[in-house]
Amino acid sequence: MRVVLADPPAYTPPYDHALAGALARRGADVRLLTSRFRYGAVPQPAGYTIDDSLYRVSAGIGTERARLAVKALEHPFALARIGLAACDVAHLQWLGSPDVDAWLMRLRAPAVFTAHDLLPRRTASHTRTWRRLFGRFERIVVHSERGRRTLAAFGVPDEKLRVIPHPVFRSAPVRTDDGETVLSLGVIREYKGLPDAVEAVLGVPGARLLVAGDPRIDLEPLRVAAGSRAEWRLGYLGQSDLELALGAATIAAFPYRAELDQSGALLQALGAGVPAVVYDVGGLGEIVGAFGAGRVVPAGDVEGLRGAIRVLLSDADELAEARAGAARARDALTWDNAAAAHIALYEEVA
Repeated sequence: MRVVLADPPAYTPPYDHALAGALARRGADVRLLTSRFRYGAVPQPAGYTIDDSLYRVSAGIGTERARLAVKALEHPFALARIGLAACDVAHLQWLGSPDVDAWLMRLRAPAVFTAHDLLPRRTASHTRTWRRLFGRFERIVVHSERGRRTLAAFGVPDEKLRVIPHPVFRSAPVRTDDGETVLSLGVIREYKGLPDAVEAVLGVPGARLLVAGDPRIDLEPLRVAAGSRAEWRLGYLGQSDLELALGAATIAAFPYRAELDQSGALLQALGAGVPAVVYDVGGLGEIVGAFGAGRVVPAGDVEGLRGAIRVLLSDADELAEARAGAARARDALTWDNAAAAHIALYEEVA
């Protein structure tokens, strides 16, 4: 089966490459169609091919405003290349410009879309746009039962929806944690709730916060508030830096707002055997709760977040059980299992 995986804006290279490799191991002829990732190295293809020439001109422009302007001009050509790709199934991971794609995107092959963020934050209010887009695909993949219910309530026919859990990113970092370190991992955006993590950690005697990721918000007030109780490793994390942060973490905290289905950073933590405390939003609570891989607290409940952190850092038995839950997640949420589910899905529509 010929499969084109498309991530035009290169939002999630780790996911794209891991899924492409797993599909190839299942016998699929996979081509990853994307653009050049501007922030760091990406995996080398193993068993599949990669074409990262979308937005070739704008990728080489340094200034943000000029790059985005040229990228907008290139976008219709990127859509045309995806639409005309020779394949049995076209599987889009992300849409580069939903408002434009709703009108211009035409896909020759049967098409699948993974709604990683369900209704992306910047365009969630554009309901007609998203209804039109969802209508273009034979199947919509979500990562959780809550995600399925959310899109069903939005109006996506239930027969189109398929739940395929997000696999873990398995790693084996050298453990260097001190038993008191709470990790906040990933690109630092407003919806990820870093202020809640800071407030919660400051309320647990002896706890320290390790913030590791590329900031997209002003961190100065949080750095002042956290003082010596926080360490900041800022910028894009390559694999070695990522594993150093995971190895230093006793637990991880994800006090997200309800604006996504699943978190790649959470799956990095669980894949390294690091248990997590999460707000019950999207599919985060679903996965942590199913495997007993930490604690789930109501969304926005900073006191609950603080209490869960306190228990895991102070009770050796609770921490050991949460680590065992993370290990169960590592064993169950594999890329090979996800690839098998995707192949079955492709066979429905091809």
